[in-house]
Amino acid sequence: MSSSARRRLINDFKRFEKEDSNGIFASPLSKNIMVWEAVIFGPEDTPWEGGSFKLLLEFTEEYPTKPPVIKFITNMFHPNIYADGRICLDILTNQWSPIYDVHTVLTSIQSLLSDPNPESPANAEAARLYSENIQEYYKRVKECVDNSWNA
Repeated sequence: MSSSARRRLINDFKRFEKEDSNGIFASPLSKNIMVWEAVIFGPEDTPWEGGSFKLLLEFTEEYPTKPPVIKFITNMFHPNIYADGRICLDILTNQWSPIYDVHTVLTSIQSLLSDPNPESPANAEAARLYSENIQEYYKRVKECVDNSWNA
């Protein structure tokens, strides 16, 4: 049952055990290494601080040649996160590289929280508020943070 994707995912998981997590935790489901759960804590000194955001990662046998499908399970209000939790991030699509591992991808997603790209919106309302009314945007983010522990 060993494949190159599964071997790579085992190595990715081992990296989590060795490195400083920096507020990122991930592990495969107990019976399926091709599906992972992850938690990203909101970066300090950002509106996302204090939040705990859950994600689901699904890998195919083509990993690491093809990126995983990653979605937030926690409800998010962010310019680059769709209502269904999918993430608009170039390294998950056209800028994917096999050198990226799970830790790298989740670190990029954590960084995206505090550094959105409103020019490439997945959520038009969040992008508009981020650009035109940052205080209202922060208020909506705070609601996500407050509700994140209930998800």
